[in-house]
Amino acid sequence: MTARAYQNPSSHTFVSEEWDSALLTQYDPLLVWASPLVCNRKYEGDISKQGDLVHINSLVTPTVADYKLPDGMTFQRPETVDQKLEVSEAKYIQLLVEDAERAQVAGTIDSPINQRMIQALARETDTFVGNVIASGATALPSAKATAQNAPQVLYGTILDMMLALDDNDVPTGRYVVVSPRVKRYLIEHPAIANAGAYGEGGVTANGLIARLAGFTVVSTTAMPKGVDIVAGHSDFSTHASQFTGFRTLQSERYRADVIDNLHLYGAKILRYPGMDTKKADSTFDESKPTKGIVKASVEWVLAA
Repeated sequence: MTARAYQNPSSHTFVSEEWDSALLTQYDPLLVWASPLVCNRKYEGDISKQGDLVHINSLVTPTVADYKLPDGMTFQRPETVDQKLEVSEAKYIQLLVEDAERAQVAGTIDSPINQRMIQALARETDTFVGNVIASGATALPSAKATAQNAPQVLYGTILDMMLALDDNDVPTGRYVVVSPRVKRYLIEHPAIANAGAYGEGGVTANGLIARLAGFTVVSTTAMPKGVDIVAGHSDFSTHASQFTGFRTLQSERYRADVIDNLHLYGAKILRYPGMDTKKADSTFDESKPTKGIVKASVEWVLAA
């Protein structure tokens, strides 16, 4: 008897671009920390493998001088400070399907198991980026919330964050990320519950709680440990991300196709001349927190 190789003939017409597009469409709305609201994507360079470096240029604020005759004006050249972001993370998703072409026609990426995989991938990214942002944020005094004062205390903490960012001339378009527990009590405050009068409503829209006091307030379960509220601006953190694209392979063990995709990413707190401490070699002291992002914890004193 002639022995035959037990393998799948593999895919010849699988169009990976269709799944690439579907993945991004479903992945991006799941992000909070890694979303454009919280992190900018203003970097230069290509991402092809883990360990790659991309570059971010921070503009040095020009000096404002007095205009006097006969001295006239002294011209300045625009200056930038180069900051490097390492693509430190590499995560993958892999699917085993009997026939890649049939799976694509059937829209298998929309199946419940694949939806869970995409959700898990987004959570991994968000957890990583959230930890990077929180570790580089300036800590404010913790808030003490009781059953009687929780909504007012939490809202007051956000206003304190607004003041801290105002004092450092952080631009408008700010965000506040809160834990689900903070959200539960915060929406009882009239400024949030009646956001139509105080700002913009949207308690149930895509994780958005409200827009008010110059903040877009969002909530996530991927909060860094020991942190309940973070406020800042996307100018102070960068997220670099690249999916390598879906590919198909023959399974060595099963009569099936393997479809996989690799996600390469990293994140960094950005520093600015005049706001952050520069070292003798003109790089920034990254051991010190940024003034453009603030954080606070909450001490919960609530009845069981």
